[in-house]
Amino acid sequence: MGASKKNSEKTEEGGLKRNIGLMAAVNVIISVMIGSGIFVSPTAALKYSGSIGLCLVVWTACGIISLMGALCFAELGTVIPRSGGEYAFLLESFSKLHRFWGPLPAFICSWVYVVVLRPAAVAVVILTFAEYSIQPFSTLIGLDQLSDGDQENVVKLIALLGLGLITYINMVSVKLYVQINNIFSFFKVFACLVVIGGGIYQLAIGKTENLRSGFEGTTTNPGYIALAFYSGLWAYDGWSSVTVITEEIKNPEVNIPRSISIAVPVVTALYVFMNLAYMTVLTPGEMISAPAVAVLFGDRILGPFSFIIPLGVALSTFGCAMSIQFATTRLCFVSGREGHFLEPMSYVHVRRSTPIPAVALSGIIVFLFIVVGNITALIEFASFLIWVTYGACMTGLLILRKTQPDTPRPYRVPTIIPIFILLVSIFLSLMPIISAPSMKYLAALGFIAIGMCLYTPFVYYKKRPRIMNTVTYIMQMLFNVASTVPTAQYAPVATEEK
Repeated sequence: MGASKKNSEKTEEGGLKRNIGLMAAVNVIISVMIGSGIFVSPTAALKYSGSIGLCLVVWTACGIISLMGALCFAELGTVIPRSGGEYAFLLESFSKLHRFWGPLPAFICSWVYVVVLRPAAVAVVILTFAEYSIQPFSTLIGLDQLSDGDQENVVKLIALLGLGLITYINMVSVKLYVQINNIFSFFKVFACLVVIGGGIYQLAIGKTENLRSGFEGTTTNPGYIALAFYSGLWAYDGWSSVTVITEEIKNPEVNIPRSISIAVPVVTALYVFMNLAYMTVLTPGEMISAPAVAVLFGDRILGPFSFIIPLGVALSTFGCAMSIQFATTRLCFVSGREGHFLEPMSYVHVRRSTPIPAVALSGIIVFLFIVVGNITALIEFASFLIWVTYGACMTGLLILRKTQPDTPRPYRVPTIIPIFILLVSIFLSLMPIISAPSMKYLAALGFIAIGMCLYTPFVYYKKRPRIMNTVTYIMQMLFNVASTVPTAQYAPVATEEK
C-alpha cells in the first residue's frame, strides 16, 4: 500500500480523499450509534428484564457484545481496505466461491441498505429532529394551537428542510461534514453528560429509593430476556459505520481499530450511566410509559434549563441523520463502482471529490419516505436483515482466514469472538420471527426476490439498457462528476473467473 504523500490524500481506488483522522472517525461512530433512542425510549430493555438490576446488566452486556462485533469488523477493515463496510466484506469473502451465488450476498446487502433500510432510518431520525427542534418553541409560535394534521405537516416541512441541509453538506465537502459532525457530536455527548450529571446529583442528595429494588422482579422467562438483549443491541447498532468509509480514513489499518476501541466503550458508558440516571428520578413504571424519557427527566430536575434536553435530542438526531446518509452514500458509491448498482453512482465531483450522484439519490429516496410516511413499518420489515448481514460477515471473516492466510493482518481478533458474534447474529435474526411472526418478514423476502430479479440480468449478465448512456450523460453535466476508475479495473467480481 505504497505510502506516497499523494496517496495519503487520495485513495488509489476511486478519487475519495483521506480527510478523516482518528477523532473524526471516533465521532462518526458516536454520531451513528447515538441517535434519539437513548433520549426518547430506552425502555424496552427495562420492560422485558423486569428489574433495574438486570436492565443495567443487559445494557452493559450489549455494549460488550457490540465491541466484540466491532473489533471483528476492525480486522475485516484492515484485511479489506476498501469502503463499503459489510458490502465490501461480503464481496471479498464470497465472490470467488461461486460465479453466480458468490457475489449475490453483497448485492443483496447493497440493495436492502441503499434502497430501503438506511434511507428509512434517515427519514425516521430526521423526523425526530424536526419534532424536537420545535418543541421548546411550540407555545411561542402557536404550534400547539394547530390541529394534529397541521402539526404533522409542519414537522414534515422542517424535516424536509433538515434533509436538504444534510444532503447539501454531504455533497459539498467531506471536510465540511467532518467539521459539522465534530461539533454536533460534542453537543450530543454534552447532552448525555447533562443527564448523567443530574443522576449523580440525585444520588449525592440521597435519592436512591428507585434503585433499592435491585434485582427484585427479575424475569425468569428466557424469551423476555432475549427480547431485552435484542432491544439493547438494536440501540447500539452503528458500530460498523467507520468501516463503510475506509477509503476516506487516514492510516485506516491503525485508525479503524483505534476509533472502534475508543467510541464503542464511550457509548457503552454513556448508555449505562444515562439509564442509571433516569432510574434515580423516574420509577420503572414512569420510564416504561413515558413518551420521551429524557424530556420527563429534564422536566423533573432541570427546571428552567429543561429545554437543554429537547435541544440535545435535536442536535443528536441531526448529526445522526447526516452521518447515516454519509455512510450510505459511500456504500452506494462502492457498489456502483463494482457494477452492482447504477454506474453514475460511482462518479465523484471533479473538484470536491464527493460522490454527488450517490448523495442525491439518497436524498431523493429519503424525501419520498418522509412524504409517503409509514416509515417505521419499512424499518421493521427489514431490520432483522442487519443481523443476517453481520452473521454473514462473521462467516466471511472465518472464510478469509482459510482462503487468505498469508494476507497481512495488522489487527486480529481471537477466533472465538467471530464465532460468538455469529451465534448472536443467528439468534437475533431468528428472534423477531419466532417471538412475533408477521407478514412483514415475507415482505422482506419479497424485496430480496426483487433484488435477485435485477441481479441476474443487470449484474450477472451485465445487460445495460441504452437509456443508461443518456442518464450517465445527464448526471455528468448536472453534477459535474466523472469516473476516476478505468472500467476494466473494477469490473464485477463475478466475471473474474476464467
